[in-house]
Amino acid sequence: SCLYDVVDVDHFAGQVDARLRPNQLLAVGGLTHQLMTGSHAHKIVDLCEQKLYTPAGLRTLSPDDPDYVGSYIGDAAHRDGAYHNGTVWPWLLGPFVEAWMRVHGNKPGAHRMLKSKARKRFLVPMLEACSSHGLGHIAEIADGDMPHTPRGCPFQAWSVGEAIRLDRVVLGKEK
Repeated sequence: SCLYDVVDVDHFAGQVDARLRPNQLLAVGGLTHQLMTGSHAHKIVDLCEQKLYTPAGLRTLSPDDPDYVGSYIGDAAHRDGAYHNGTVWPWLLGPFVEAWMRVHGNKPGAHRMLKSKARKRFLVPMLEACSSHGLGHIAEIADGDMPHTPRGCPFQAWSVGEAIRLDRVVLGKEK
């Protein structure tokens, strides 16, 4: 139901990393051209929504994984271990919502309603979740576990930029 995060791990042909990570969403959304379509794309988006989506953005690893770290706290070694193993990245909401729109928006005439639904379901909760950290900005990362406390840089350009792209381009008004 998903794409491998790494193939030929450590340069061993056929060895794969099957952990659930958000990078695969770029094959469905977030790029100019959609690389995955149809039922396979729908499965990828559904699984990522179920396991990786939080109101603050997407986790970098599923909480079901034994290597999952739900809090970005502690000394530098612990924080480094959490950064790609469960920490939420707000910027990933853009590719996720774009992928979600692509797999759910195939019906003629449904696009405007779908944009409104996606805005209320994904963008508004993220902006509300991030309103307590860096007034008027979005943090670099957040904890993977509730309450998804914002962490890292309080004014992260790629988080803000992707929220703006999501608001104005992906979910913007139809021409």
